Amino acid sequence: MVGAAVFTSSGLALGDLGSRELVLLAWIVGGALAMLGALSYAALARRMPGSGGEYHYLTRGLHPLAGFLAGWVSLLVGFTAPIALAAHAMHGYLAPLMGLEVSREALATAVIVSAGVMHGFRVHGGAWLQTLVVGLKLVLIAGFVAVGLSVGGAPAGPVVAEPFDAPSFARTLVWVSLSYSGWNAAVYVAAEVRDPARNVGRAMILGTALVAVVYVAMNFVFLYSAPVEELAGQEAIAAVVAENLGGSWLRDMVAVLVAIALFSSVSAMVMAGPRVYARMAEDGVFPRVFDLRRGVPSAAIALQVALAVAIVWVTTLQGLLDYCGFTLSLSTAATVAVLMLLRRREGPGRVPVPGYPWVPLCYVVATLAIGVFFAARDLENTALGLGTVVVGVPLYFIWRGRAAS
Repeated sequence: MVGAAVFTSSGLALGDLGSRELVLLAWIVGGALAMLGALSYAALARRMPGSGGEYHYLTRGLHPLAGFLAGWVSLLVGFTAPIALAAHAMHGYLAPLMGLEVSREALATAVIVSAGVMHGFRVHGGAWLQTLVVGLKLVLIAGFVAVGLSVGGAPAGPVVAEPFDAPSFARTLVWVSLSYSGWNAAVYVAAEVRDPARNVGRAMILGTALVAVVYVAMNFVFLYSAPVEELAGQEAIAAVVAENLGGSWLRDMVAVLVAIALFSSVSAMVMAGPRVYARMAEDGVFPRVFDLRRGVPSAAIALQVALAVAIVWVTTLQGLLDYCGFTLSLSTAATVAVLMLLRRREGPGRVPVPGYPWVPLCYVVATLAIGVFFAARDLENTALGLGTVVVGVPLYFIWRGRAAS
């Protein structure tokens, strides 16, 4: 979950909103929404165990076309674009630290290919390395937050209060929701988890709670440790704050932290995403070459790497934030709506949901409301996101027809 967006969103959001308090509120609201989603997905994981995430749930709970469209969104938006986003962001931190004279695109390509090699041959080796990297990342984040809270900052000058702008706040929530979007990652590899009915839900709920605390603490340090005018509009906000707090040594430490965080994010998505495409291939709605071979979706991982590298060379960081956040919200809202449909169809005995109906209902309503306000602000990325979904419809019938023949 701790990937590129948390190290970039607050500076951009501060430029939009002009208020530290509103930006911090967005991180709190985003955490609450992620927890509602995790509780809902935990119920789906108990009712329909198996890998594949939204594809799996929408196929079994609604219709194969709905499932395919969710899988299609996962291919292009859920994993490919965020992998490119995280790899893009590494250049601003890693290249200056190591004195690398290399382009953003070349460094991002090397990072993505490395993650593909790490997960492309054996399951357990890649998973062990992923756990190690995540543990190191959390230790470094805790150290940064501790330094930030102990040193404190001296924000300069009064902040001019901006009138509340709902579309701008919604755009910030889209970016924040993208930062939290890994809360559902466990459902993509559920078939490879011991006792999935119990452990998948637990992983999502505990992971979401931990990351929400980490995010709010990190962004409190980001927002209140440097003058607003130095932070507003900054993509590399963590580096700006670190230099303001402790000079070059802390900036270098944060550069290491961010590089590790971003690599672990790329690695996690390269590990999880291809499991969705492998499941689709097994069901006959994606080319058969991408199914599991010897327990590892090697061909799907190669596809994931190739697509992410292609995206790296044709997009910008802020464009990826807008496109990914909006389109992913549609997919998760539809999945939680299926949970409510299943509950109504099968009853509370077969589909127990904590806090029903408020937990899933609040998630769906809030997510769609954020999407509507975002659409009012950014028609281009809204059209791009909806267009991504529409393009998947003919592909479903083409691949389905080939599988049947």
